Amino acid sequence: MSEGPEKLIRVKDVAKGYRIGSHEVEVLHGINLEVREREFISIMGQSGSGKTTLMNLIGMLDRPDSGRILFNDVDITGKTQKELVEFRRRTVGFVFQQFHLIPSLTAYENVAMPLVFAGDKDHDAVASALERVGLAHRMDHKPVELSGGEQQRVAIARAIVMKPKILLADEPTGALDAATGLRIISLLKSLSGDMTVVMVTHNRELASYSDRIVHIQDGNIAE
Repeated sequence: MSEGPEKLIRVKDVAKGYRIGSHEVEVLHGINLEVREREFISIMGQSGSGKTTLMNLIGMLDRPDSGRILFNDVDITGKTQKELVEFRRRTVGFVFQQFHLIPSLTAYENVAMPLVFAGDKDHDAVASALERVGLAHRMDHKPVELSGGEQQRVAIARAIVMKPKILLADEPTGALDAATGLRIISLLKSLSGDMTVVMVTHNRELASYSDRIVHIQDGNIAE
């Protein structure tokens, strides 16, 4: 009998704090979380609850103070900075509330940036990523010529052009109107057929489109 998709990410007893002035504030307290391959999960919580901190730790944009994060059963928390750069480049795609597109570049050129940094010349991957987000016909347009929803789609295409295993999206609809936001969520849902999607959101309606909702409260996963 099949046990279903493999556990891709395991967060084990992870704690994280930050120094604010003369005080050390612990944001996450012994978090435990498992995420399956090709699962779409939403992380919800009030402002300051630690949800973005957790997402950043999963993507290894930051290191935990204690505990471990495993990817395919390999502990990635002990990797060198150089190894982590390569891990993020090849394994993780990031999407943020702000699109962070380069204004002087076309949609095609923005999406190609991760390939340029990696020394990869697979230009077919750029066209394929833009096709996947429904913007192949807009590849020669610059961000100012695109709507907010189209700019976010370009940002998503840029995040998936390296074919990552994990797509992390931090409030990806925060700068969009409700109808456009729903289209972005539908796109993320479709992408989860090929990759694990972890989304931080405060919007319960949008979170309902995910396979599972993880609630963070005061630095703990709420049962």
